[in-house]
Amino acid sequence: MLTKILTAGAFVLAFAAPALADIVVTDAYARSAMPGAPTGAAFMVIENTGDTDDRLIDVRSDAAQRVELHTHRAEGDGIMRMVHVEEGFVIPAGEQHALERGGDHVMMMGLTRDLVQGETVTLTLVFENAGETVVDVPVDLERIAEHSGMAKH
Repeated sequence: MLTKILTAGAFVLAFAAPALADIVVTDAYARSAMPGAPTGAAFMVIENTGDTDDRLIDVRSDAAQRVELHTHRAEGDGIMRMVHVEEGFVIPAGEQHALERGGDHVMMMGLTRDLVQGETVTLTLVFENAGETVVDVPVDLERIAEHSGMAKH
């Protein structure tokens, strides 16, 4: 009986794992503007190696009271406004989507602890198709912003 249960469990895992493998996260880092700041943000490149589009629809972390997907939108007259993107971000099949400063990003509001250089923040990224992916994101307060303006929306 135990052999049947283990075999069935291995069968389920063999077919569940490939869906999660379609999402690859690289170059992730988190930061706050200064020590003691009530907010922070996380940035990364998300690659969809699968054959179908997916969508990042939510993100969770115990590092903040509220975690949302945000972007910057032009208001006119050179004014940019940060807004919550409730529908999430499409990650096209075979492509990458950059979450970067000045563009799409993960916003952490009501930080439960300071973001300290060299420590990590655990994020759970929730995708429409691939499900949940847990990422340990290093805190990097020293990285210089790359103002490429190349964020995909």
